[in-house]
Amino acid sequence: MKLTKIILLFALTSLLFNCGGKNLEKADLVFINGKIVTMDGDVISEAIAVKGDTILAIGYTDDIEDHVGDSTRVIDLKGKFLMPGFYDSHAHFLGLGHSLMILDLTTAKNWDEVVAMVAKAADNSIPGEWIIGRGWHQEKFDPKPEINVEGYPVHDGLSKASRLNPVLLNHASGHAIFANKRAMDLAGINKSTPDPAGGKIVRDSLGNAIGVFEENAELLVSKLYDEFKDKWTGAQKREYDRKGYLLASDECMRRGITSFQDAGSTFDEIDLLKVLVDSSLIDVRLDIMLHEPNDILKKKIADYKIKGYGKNHLTVNGIKKYADGALGSRGAWMLEPYDDLPGALGQNVTWMEELKETAQIAKNNGFQIMIHAIGDRANREILNLYESVLGKDSKNYRWRIEHAQHLNPSDILRFGELGVIAAMQSIHCTSDASFVIKRIGEKRAEEGAYVWRKLMDSGAIISNGTDSPIEKINPIPCFYAAVTRRTADGLLFYPAQKMTRQEALKTYTINSAYAAFEENIKGSLKVGKLADFVVLSNDLLKCSEDEILNTRVLYTVVGGEIKYQQK
Repeated sequence: MKLTKIILLFALTSLLFNCGGKNLEKADLVFINGKIVTMDGDVISEAIAVKGDTILAIGYTDDIEDHVGDSTRVIDLKGKFLMPGFYDSHAHFLGLGHSLMILDLTTAKNWDEVVAMVAKAADNSIPGEWIIGRGWHQEKFDPKPEINVEGYPVHDGLSKASRLNPVLLNHASGHAIFANKRAMDLAGINKSTPDPAGGKIVRDSLGNAIGVFEENAELLVSKLYDEFKDKWTGAQKREYDRKGYLLASDECMRRGITSFQDAGSTFDEIDLLKVLVDSSLIDVRLDIMLHEPNDILKKKIADYKIKGYGKNHLTVNGIKKYADGALGSRGAWMLEPYDDLPGALGQNVTWMEELKETAQIAKNNGFQIMIHAIGDRANREILNLYESVLGKDSKNYRWRIEHAQHLNPSDILRFGELGVIAAMQSIHCTSDASFVIKRIGEKRAEEGAYVWRKLMDSGAIISNGTDSPIEKINPIPCFYAAVTRRTADGLLFYPAQKMTRQEALKTYTINSAYAAFEENIKGSLKVGKLADFVVLSNDLLKCSEDEILNTRVLYTVVGGEIKYQQK
């Protein structure tokens, strides 16, 4: 009897010892003494343990320390803020990389500075070499160009600064270009050149092209640059894109972006990405939207249904199309004319019958479809299209409208009713605010411009991103815009539509994961999910609004590996 009691006592002691955590599985990496916002409900913790590429445990520091072994790396957060990695749900990965290799015109305060940057580049270029830049925006020039057409500068000064080199400068929106005389001469542009369908050549009062080409008219000049690149060898093209991809991946790590939904790549680009992923050269996790003509999609789409390739670094599950252009270039397709250009309704850049065919391809092959729609007419047409293809029972498809910036009040509730995800970029609100009212007037702006609160109240899911390289690939100003709607000059743009801080974090984490069918492995910090998170210098939930913009990325962790650490 005594022996039995001894055995039972020993068993009980052993059980208590094990429950105390001494034999718990040991972690590879542990962060302790922080403020951890998990985005898993309202859970806030102090420490997190990682084993391999997944989360092993989350809890109080004392509990997590039981997972520390001889080979565990332990990092003391000293109260810093840790959250799921930012998930940019709409940006352009190769475009981001290429933008880091050309003239950055976002820094130019006015047109004279743009001309000066091009002149410097021309001095350092051989005759005939193309000069490429991106990021100018006529509405943000100070002072405004003295000579202008519809607010745009004319090409004369630019052409004088670059007589021997064709110049192609992409608008900040990506929906217009500026070309110099050399480029226009090569393209054969003259008074009799007609506007292409879905595009516009901006002309002066005499009918002369001023250098600006909107929407589909861009192709009149940009095709020449494409032909110039076509002369490169296959190896030169691949190396150019390879460099762009690596630069983009590095920039994402610096910015705390662990997942990136690319808004449009070709089959060839996906093939190159697979090679880079196979070589472990891409740190960020990519979810790709296909951007190809319908005839090519039909032939090849079945072979490109990719999920979690390369340890969850490459997924292909969407198709990207465009319904209209951008508000800044007056290309957004509107129900009523622009206030500052009477008679203009914007552009429908892809015929609706073609988009309907794309939607059917997506449905038949189990793909999401993501259609760019900025104007209220474009948004209404795409909502109608989705409903016609899917019917009322459409929520499980998680089809999306990219941007959804300007909505007619009667269409706002339809997002929630149909389960259409609004893939928006909050930074566009404050970036565009300076010209929104000029374009569409106060009534339309207040009723339907970037109406996040109205959409969320309708039950719609909003995911967030930067649309880089349209905007900088930096989630912090985007988060700031979401919770303040404060412009660079301090004005508030219809603040009733702003998000709470918790809501804004959701749009950049778990909502973005949901918008890509990845909420089971990403978007929140939970045992068994991928160990993708970021450590920030400020508590985004509690720091002052001014401190938000001063927030720095201290660590970026992807799959349990520290991919970036601030020096």
